[in-house]
Amino acid sequence: MASNVNPTVRRRRLGQELRRLRELKGMTAEEVAERLLVSQSKISRLENGRRSISQRDVRDLCGVYEVEDKRIVDSLMEMARDSRQQGWWHTFGDIPYSVYIGLETDAESLRVYEPQIVTGLLQTRPYAEALVRGALPETSADEIEKRVEVRMRRQERITTERNPLRLWVVLDEAALHRVMGSRLVMREQLEHLIELSELPHVTVQVLPFEVGAHPGINGQYAILEFADAADSSVVYLEGVTSDLYLEKAQDVQKYAVMYEHLRAQSHNVEVSRQFIAEAAKRYAD
Repeated sequence: MASNVNPTVRRRRLGQELRRLRELKGMTAEEVAERLLVSQSKISRLENGRRSISQRDVRDLCGVYEVEDKRIVDSLMEMARDSRQQGWWHTFGDIPYSVYIGLETDAESLRVYEPQIVTGLLQTRPYAEALVRGALPETSADEIEKRVEVRMRRQERITTERNPLRLWVVLDEAALHRVMGSRLVMREQLEHLIELSELPHVTVQVLPFEVGAHPGINGQYAILEFADAADSSVVYLEGVTSDLYLEKAQDVQKYAVMYEHLRAQSHNVEVSRQFIAEAAKRYAD
């Protein structure tokens, strides 16, 4: 397998193609499940890319959909084989948000709204350690270290010179005041944030308290977009025990419009940078 094959994205593309074949056949997921003697939820998970797809699954589905073109079947079988390979994050063991990491790794751009914390791709190691330790108080030291290492590895999408991720972050002012670790940790974090915000592919805006109610009041979300036209945009909503991925065009559009309102209500880039710098100075006392 080529090193640039992303198993998460391959699963997603394969699932989209299998859904297209089912719809061309005029069948519902329930009807397919009955034919294959499996649960309807399995068919749904295969189509949304949240479950690994075996070559046997592909063979059985192509049989139900009466796909006669061997080239199409072979192509789908190859995608199934690639989708079962492991991404770099699998070397760290069981990561709860591994699906998101796979999408982020392949994304061309990412728009994030964070109401409470500095977003993960822009965190320093001490800030990340303090955050994970506080958010997961019953987690072992080894598990905390693993999560932090994964976060640091994800940041290579920002620091790489070759095809870096285009990142736009709207931070609520609260993120500048919520102390993680210590005042020193916060000062270094905010200085790091200013430094990264000067990269040409990174934009940071601060949403001030004075705005009051705003479209992001219900919480954090991220919008991932991909270079390949075959990959639809995804809205990611992080949960405590499970995450939510929205891919329907109307859902993505709604969150995209919300994001434009957040950007318009935030300080512009230069004022945001000055705002963060002033906050950093307060932690120097």
